[in-house]
Amino acid sequence: MGRARTIARRTFLIGSAAAAGGLVVGWALVKWPVGNPLLDSLDADDVTFNPYLRIDPHGITIITPRADVGQGAYSVQAALVAEELDLEWGAFAVEPGPPSPAYFNSGAFYEILPVAATNTGALARRVRRMLDGYVKVRGTQITGGSSTVPDAYEKMRMAGATARAMLVEAAAAQLSVHASMLRTERSAVVAPDGRRLPYTELAAAAALLDPPSNVTLRDPSRWKLLGAPMRRLDIVAKSTGRAIYGIDLRFPGMVYATVRTNPQRGAGMRAVDDGVAKQARGVIKVVPITDGVGVIADNTWRAFRAAQLLRPEWGNTAEPPRSAEMFARVAASFTREHRNSRLRDDGNVERALGEDGVKLVEAEYRLPYLAHAPLEPMNAVARFDSGRLEIWAGTQIPRYAQKFAAKIAGISPDHVTLHAQLSGGSFGRRLEDDFIRQAVELALAHQGVPIKMTWTREEDFAHDFPRPLAMGRAKGAVRAGQVHAFSLDVASPSVGASQSGRLNEFLPGPDVTMVSGAWDQPFAIPHYRVTAYKVPEMVPVSSWRSVGASINGFLHECFLDELILAAGADPLAERIRLCSHDASRRVLEAVGELSNWGTPLGEGRGRGLAFTISFGVPVAEVVEVRSTPEGIRIENVFLACEVGRVLDPVNFENQVQGGVIWGLGHAMNAELTYTDGVPEQTNFHQFSGLRFNQTPRIVIRALETAGQIRGIGEPPVPPAAPALANAIFAATGQRIRELPLRKHIRFA
Repeated sequence: MGRARTIARRTFLIGSAAAAGGLVVGWALVKWPVGNPLLDSLDADDVTFNPYLRIDPHGITIITPRADVGQGAYSVQAALVAEELDLEWGAFAVEPGPPSPAYFNSGAFYEILPVAATNTGALARRVRRMLDGYVKVRGTQITGGSSTVPDAYEKMRMAGATARAMLVEAAAAQLSVHASMLRTERSAVVAPDGRRLPYTELAAAAALLDPPSNVTLRDPSRWKLLGAPMRRLDIVAKSTGRAIYGIDLRFPGMVYATVRTNPQRGAGMRAVDDGVAKQARGVIKVVPITDGVGVIADNTWRAFRAAQLLRPEWGNTAEPPRSAEMFARVAASFTREHRNSRLRDDGNVERALGEDGVKLVEAEYRLPYLAHAPLEPMNAVARFDSGRLEIWAGTQIPRYAQKFAAKIAGISPDHVTLHAQLSGGSFGRRLEDDFIRQAVELALAHQGVPIKMTWTREEDFAHDFPRPLAMGRAKGAVRAGQVHAFSLDVASPSVGASQSGRLNEFLPGPDVTMVSGAWDQPFAIPHYRVTAYKVPEMVPVSSWRSVGASINGFLHECFLDELILAAGADPLAERIRLCSHDASRRVLEAVGELSNWGTPLGEGRGRGLAFTISFGVPVAEVVEVRSTPEGIRIENVFLACEVGRVLDPVNFENQVQGGVIWGLGHAMNAELTYTDGVPEQTNFHQFSGLRFNQTPRIVIRALETAGQIRGIGEPPVPPAAPALANAIFAATGQRIRELPLRKHIRFA
């Protein structure tokens, strides 16, 4: 296999260099190869052509390194390889692969750049190229920022196309014909006389060939899989209860554990009375861990029961203990001292607000902390034995998790094997690794057997890293029936600073995500200003689905709606007039057509419109509501977006619908409130989403007119809350400036 290993490594280099977009940039900036991690674990009869493909005599395995947290990431990644390799859909296995710098993802970081997605100028392109090179050097492997499809689109298609070319060449040599006489279909090379040579039989010979210097990717007009409805690879297993998540894992000799840690993060534990817990049925060991204590038992339920018998004495933090005091700290942060950025400052807002003949509008908005609350609570399996650590966990940051686990264990990362698992939701929660670290601490305390650590739901809520609370103070002016000036000040804790601190990373410059979805909107308002104020951290915060845009979409679009209505203009027509970005204008026009905007709805009904471009995706949503004796009922949602290209219409629709439902449910019902520095909400009965009977009809139109392909997991979320709030105003005349909306209005 020596020759095969060498060629496999070189194949990846040439394939990478041939790919378009970010990977070419990375190659141009950093003149060193990214290795193929599959080479380190090949069996005698295995062949790997690149980090995304392994073939053995029994079958084909596609490596899908971006985490699947319910969004269908494994399927779409596999489809990119399968399309170019001419695989029969589903006639292959998928694996997430090992943590490796080969799976770097620069697209996940574009949102932290002070460069708007609509900016395609030379300087903007250069900045993105520099980021691509930096992320490649760092080997940063991460799933997030709706970047799975944009990042993989060229890389994984090229992986499939390069392997296909080598397999065809091997078949041509075996048949003594020219490669141009052969074709491929259903995982085999087909000879002119109809003979089929399966890839599994050709792989060993193909891996010995020099890879092609140039490979042409299949034109979308010739696609067989991509662009058409596909049955997700996991849908049958999930529909029948056979899918195995991290929480479902079972191993011989396994023991089970849970933890209790201080709900005031970082305050530690002064002491614990564990005498009763140690005597509980099934308990094997009670061990101290960072900021708390863990219980190891012979099943999870007994560990849960014993953990409740512990009597810990928690330490206290100096942070504000109640929500009212937390918001008071936010309100006090609108000062020059706390100013973090002013990324948008067009015209002269102060002068425009003082001009004669303008009508002034001012408003203040509030948004609460929000939990991620995935259905599968945090869990991990860890085993430490003879100086080696093995971990099984759902994670979006496998290399970080591997590195920090190694540090805890006092071993090299090379001695840590991490098996990424299918996750039952995340919404950003698995961008943290605190639960993995706890599992490692338990494994060190009880070595030689796998320990499955599972959080209770209450522990999950108490120890979330929530979306930050925020306030927006806005003022603007209208004149002659048009929006003339717009100023938005946003104050919130910094997700970037909080998260990068836990990852031991440095965040240079301002935290752009604090104003994402506000500063970068494509509206040519003559006087336009957006300012961020960094609130001192009270509760450690993290990325929540659509990150800063989930906050700023509400702030920006509610206030813009207020300004437009104060001007006596139409919300859709005025946004279209102001729009300075062609793709965004088409999206606004499309949602107007889709929703029959402007037609009468009747008494007690209202339409609300909101637009947000986030993660490079312009999304416009119209929500229709009806006022009933039982409260406000959401009847219809219309959504238009521009993603460049839809790879799977069915999954695309599911993702968009899910984003809308997520955004609406949290806007209506959800908040984390605090007493004594601890969340008051402990389970879903206090933190509820949208109910089935409340779910509206959702009509979607995807535009595919832009050149660059984008992801869709997060962009539908930011416009949902403001579109609903604007619809409630249209139906009732009640302008609500605080979330959740249920604090001010009842829903049917």
